[in-house]
Amino acid sequence: MSIFDKFKLGLSKSSKSLSSGLNDLVFKKKIDENMLNELEDFLIQSDVGVESAKELREKFANTKVSPKDFDKNKIFKIFSDYASEILKPLEKNLRNINTNKPSVILIAGVNGVGKTTTIGKLGKILGQNNKKIVLAAADTFRAAAVNQLDIWAKRISADIIKSNEGADPASVAYKALEHAKNNNFDYLLIDTAGRLQNKKNLMEEFKKITKVIKKIDTNAPHETFLILDATTGQNSINQVEEFKKITPITGIIMTKLDGTAKGGILLAVGKKFKLPIVALGMGEKENDLQTFNSEYFANALMHF
Repeated sequence: MSIFDKFKLGLSKSSKSLSSGLNDLVFKKKIDENMLNELEDFLIQSDVGVESAKELREKFANTKVSPKDFDKNKIFKIFSDYASEILKPLEKNLRNINTNKPSVILIAGVNGVGKTTTIGKLGKILGQNNKKIVLAAADTFRAAAVNQLDIWAKRISADIIKSNEGADPASVAYKALEHAKNNNFDYLLIDTAGRLQNKKNLMEEFKKITKVIKKIDTNAPHETFLILDATTGQNSINQVEEFKKITPITGIIMTKLDGTAKGGILLAVGKKFKLPIVALGMGEKENDLQTFNSEYFANALMHF
């Protein structure tokens, strides 16, 4: 299966919802003010965001449609081209982040977004070409998270640094970076807690992790990736806003796109925050995390 086919398969629910919705609105009704209002409402409900919905409304308003001879792919292409235009500047090339050795990547996200699984899959991608990976189980308050990360470490042949349940997350991060530095590792991925309801505690935790790893490398962490769950829709917007208050974010990874018809949320997040997009999770298998490609995403969303 090609990478584009994986995008199409992973986004099939979103694509079906968007294409059938556009088809019903544009080809079964006259393009007038009422239809454009319905179109804008439909796009907002599809989670593409209010601003994107308004801009797409204008693009459709300026499109002349003849039901007899108009190719519906031209309508779909308006949406696809718009999505690609917004998201193309946000592509994050993972090959460019290995300028430090080790490159320290702090992973953030609320519990339940698939954070630990995504770390394992990301570790597999980064571990290509004999790169050495170490994982830090710094979400020490959830034994299940540590155990899950341990399984992933074995699966992708990575080292793992962990401690007892309830241990200081910063001490785990420090030991992990020390291990990575002393053993010539290429990447360190640090799992962190995601208890947003204790935002103040979480903020202090992130500050402490950052403070202690800077004792070893003043530039660490080199990246901070936020994991978002596409099935939560607009709640992803709130999560970005809250985590931006806690720690600087240098990249977004969106998971569970295969499980929702609202894949347009990536467009809303990209349009609003203009944060780099690292990868997309489109299934449960090891290889179902795909590095982000805006053209593949935009075309798969409209099944081009």
